[in-house]
Amino acid sequence: MSTADLGLRARKKQQTRDNISHHATLLFLEHGFDKVTIADVAAAAQVAKMTVTNYFPRKEDLALDLHEVFVDQLARVVRERESGESALAALRRAYLAAVAGHDPVVGFSGPEFARMITDSPALVTRLREFHDERERALAVTLAAETDSAAGDIAPRVVAALLGGVHRVLFDETARRTLAGRSNDEIATALTEYIGTAFDTLEQAIGDYAIRGG
Repeated sequence: MSTADLGLRARKKQQTRDNISHHATLLFLEHGFDKVTIADVAAAAQVAKMTVTNYFPRKEDLALDLHEVFVDQLARVVRERESGESALAALRRAYLAAVAGHDPVVGFSGPEFARMITDSPALVTRLREFHDERERALAVTLAAETDSAAGDIAPRVVAALLGGVHRVLFDETARRTLAGRSNDEIATALTEYIGTAFDTLEQAIGDYAIRGG
């Protein structure tokens, strides 16, 4: 198979995935996550039920379809941090940029979507799993970036601190979204909270995982 054929195949797979996700989101927002079945999504997207489950093995991931991006978010920022930049400084910079850009990955999802999640125990549980997975991924990256020994607990402790701050800020964004605040209002408040949260960690881990020149 040629490179062009592989590229076309990949694009078609992505189009199918996007089509399923789009129709699933519309159904979830209209009827509520728990009332929509995989069969409903398949019918709306005009694909087989097996096709839906091939792309989304768990129904929850039809609604929360940024799983891979979300889980890798903090680890990626650390991996890509600048020379002389610590893990904490890189994550602060990235969070400020995400808030300024109203990035859905940090919680700027709109009131309808936020309400859909909070109204479904299954989605609340799955989102909690996302946070846990993200923290574990960050710990693995921190261990690699600092050449930590296998039994060194420091990467996990630092990941727990950083993951906890991100979880609190995410929850605050959702709370304000559900309260009817505009994205600009939320961004203004979150910018202040980011300063408070990261300043709190500065003394403890401000010099952790500084990238050499």
